Amino acid sequence: MAAPSTATFLSFRSRGNALPQTRPSAVRFGSRYSLVSFSGLKEVTSVNCETESSFIGKESSTALRGSFALKARKANRGSRYGLQLVASYKVAILGAAGGIGQPLALLIKMSPLVSALNLYDIANVKGVAADLSHCNTPSQVLDFTGASELGDCLKGANVVVIPAGVPRKPGMTRDDLFNINANIVMTLVEAVADNCPDAFIHIISNPVNSTVPIAAEVLKQKGVYNPKKLFGVTTLDVVRANTFVAQKKNLKLIDVDVPVIGGHAGITILPLLSKTKPTVSFTDEEVEQLTVRIQNAGTEVVEAKAGAGSATLSMAYAAARFVESSLRALDGDGDVYECSFVQSDLTNLPFFASRIKLGRNGVEGLIPSDFIGLSEYEDKTLEALKPELKASIEKGIAFVQKQPVTA
Repeated sequence: MAAPSTATFLSFRSRGNALPQTRPSAVRFGSRYSLVSFSGLKEVTSVNCETESSFIGKESSTALRGSFALKARKANRGSRYGLQLVASYKVAILGAAGGIGQPLALLIKMSPLVSALNLYDIANVKGVAADLSHCNTPSQVLDFTGASELGDCLKGANVVVIPAGVPRKPGMTRDDLFNINANIVMTLVEAVADNCPDAFIHIISNPVNSTVPIAAEVLKQKGVYNPKKLFGVTTLDVVRANTFVAQKKNLKLIDVDVPVIGGHAGITILPLLSKTKPTVSFTDEEVEQLTVRIQNAGTEVVEAKAGAGSATLSMAYAAARFVESSLRALDGDGDVYECSFVQSDLTNLPFFASRIKLGRNGVEGLIPSDFIGLSEYEDKTLEALKPELKASIEKGIAFVQKQPVTA
């Protein structure tokens, strides 16, 4: 194996995990990845597929091994180093100077699939872009400030990520954020509709249970709504569920996979612990404790930061994972699964978070099997969350209908 470089990126060929790493020979992550060095250093062909720490299950790793090997053999015909990842996608981050936007931009900057990284905010984004542009990874970083430059930021984007908005503060619920963030999301999605209507749109701005319906209504009024390409990013709920279960049961993270359904706020978050892989037993008390902790994990961070911020770093990590999954799907990977808040017919609600299969055209399918054989606690909790989630969805829809978008 080549000597460790100053900047490497682990592109996980699994369910979306993506982490930067600077010492590939000392620390191993993920169950499927290619190791790529930048700044003219040689690409490494040695790939470790079974490791100690991952947020995905073994089944995904096994399924992808054959696919990865085939791609490597094909690529090897034209390359002395084997698999070549070509940076060919443009990602735009709207709200890039914020607490989530900055670490998210750093993680996306390290992706070998990104050729252009456009950063937008209403202020202070020029310095973020200048800082990131010094990282020796392939993507070109450009900054865009203010409404007059928003359109240029979005032109040609394949993936648009929207973390813009105000963060939660101690004592503030997600619903308290609504009036401020609803206007922000509405304005930004209007610009997406005008400049890159075919892009994957990742909504992070809270409350996601309302902002995703807001985005959908804006896109409908603009005549460009594609439900397969609009995503509420709920990956952080899955990341937390996997982490907390692994800690509780002393499991290796590579083995743990917990689907999380419902919404992305409080009691609307439902981790399906009965569907945990590997199969593990929980007492009734453990189920309730874990469920409540996963639901309130955002508040846990807000309180720990004592007014200095919210869950920005873990959110950035989770969002980067979902971006990486989207890029892999766009790039033709046929085994990409994530949980996301999308238009859905799995329940009687128009939007619902569940496991989805991602493809080049967005959502290729919902995974209904996760809803079969739920525990009594999960069935009861699922029914209990629906009224609150329904109200949040309707609130978002009504917000746009009261103030139609500009044509």
